[in-house]
Amino acid sequence: MDRIDRNILRELQEDGRLTIQELAHRVGLTPSPCMRRVRQLEQDGVIQGYRAVINPEAVGRSFEVLVSIEVKRDREAVEAFEAALQDIPDVVEAYRLFGSPGCLLRIAVADLTAYERLWIERLTTLSGITEVNSQIIMKRVKEPRGLPVGP
Repeated sequence: MDRIDRNILRELQEDGRLTIQELAHRVGLTPSPCMRRVRQLEQDGVIQGYRAVINPEAVGRSFEVLVSIEVKRDREAVEAFEAALQDIPDVVEAYRLFGSPGCLLRIAVADLTAYERLWIERLTTLSGITEVNSQIIMKRVKEPRGLPVGP
């Protein structure tokens, strides 16, 4: 990956809806070689997809909670827990961690009542769970803006 590829990645992370013409202009290429590079980055799995960034309030999910969960430390319990998370749309991110806690979730729901219902009806009923701790997000200080791609 060279400087131009990194510039392409930087520009697409900033605005994934750029036309090839605009992207090519910004990175100093003509459209054809720019398109070839973008397609190669996609084929190589460097670019894994394109998404819209949605305002949580606009879709009724402005109440966000970070939830640390302890799961029994055996393979079956961990696999069952991770599979069950796939069926809970309110869990918008999930990470398995080294150490304690064993798992960290980011949950987006409408309000405290919705989170309490999720906590009681779904989270605490998952197999293998030994502990659930919730931290309500007061303010998002830094928005996700993509990954640094070098100089």
